[in-house]
Amino acid sequence: MCRHFAYLGRPVPIRAVLLDPPYGLLRQSWAPRLQRYGTVNADGYGVGWYAAGDERPARYRREGPIWADTDLADLARVVASHAVLGAVRSATAGCAAGAQAAAPFAAGRWLFSHNGALPGWPNAFAPLAELLPAAELLELETRTDSALLWALVLNRLRAGVKLGEALADVCLLAGELADARINLLATDGSSIAATAWGDTLFQRRDADGSVLVASEPFDDGPGWSEVPDRTLLVADPAGSVLTPLAPIGPRTREDAPR
Repeated sequence: MCRHFAYLGRPVPIRAVLLDPPYGLLRQSWAPRLQRYGTVNADGYGVGWYAAGDERPARYRREGPIWADTDLADLARVVASHAVLGAVRSATAGCAAGAQAAAPFAAGRWLFSHNGALPGWPNAFAPLAELLPAAELLELETRTDSALLWALVLNRLRAGVKLGEALADVCLLAGELADARINLLATDGSSIAATAWGDTLFQRRDADGSVLVASEPFDDGPGWSEVPDRTLLVADPAGSVLTPLAPIGPRTREDAPR
C-alpha cells in the first residue's frame, strides 16, 4: 500500500505541502493515521512539480524512505510550484524494487500515482496487459502493478481521452478482475483527477482557490471532506466534481482507444 497527494493552487515551496504539514506525507511514511493495509511506507518515494511556463513536470525519486533523504529538505525549501504530486511507497509482493518503481510516473505533461494493490499480481491481471500494444508494454518503466495501470491510463490519454475518464476507465477495468485496491491519482498541472476504490481519499479546498487531494488529511483543521468509495474526483481551481464509478463489464483490446 502507499500514500499520495496532489496540490493545485497558488505557487508554494514544495516543503509546504510535502514536509511541513503535521500529518503530511513525511509523517504518513512512518505513522499513517488511516492506512488500512500496511503500517510503514518506506520502499521509496517521489515528488513531481511544474515550473512556470513549462507544461512538462520535473521529478525527484528515491529508492529509500523519505525520512532518510538528507538532500530533500534543501530541494523542497528552494523549489516552488503551483502543482505538486507526491507519494511514498509500500511495495506489493512480486513487484520490482528501486527508484523507478516509485511514483510519480510521468509522460508528457502528466504525473501519475497508484495507492493500492492488485491481488493475484501478475497472473490475474494478464487480461489488462493484453489490452496494450506490444510496443507500449515494452515501454514499461518497471515491473509493477502501478506501472501497468499507468501504461493503460497513458494509452487512453494519448488517444485524447480526458484525464478523469482515463483514470475511471482503467480503475473499472482492474476492478472487474479482482477485489483490488485502485486509488489512482493524476495531474496535468491544471487539474487533478483521482479515484477512491478500496482505500481512503480526502480533498480540501481553501478560500484562495487551491485544492489538496490526499490519501488522508494533513492536519486536524476544518475543510477536509472524504471522497466516497468507488468515486471519481476531478478538481481544478473552479471546483470539484464527484462521479460514482459503476462496473463496465469485460473488455477486449478492440475496445481500447487507438
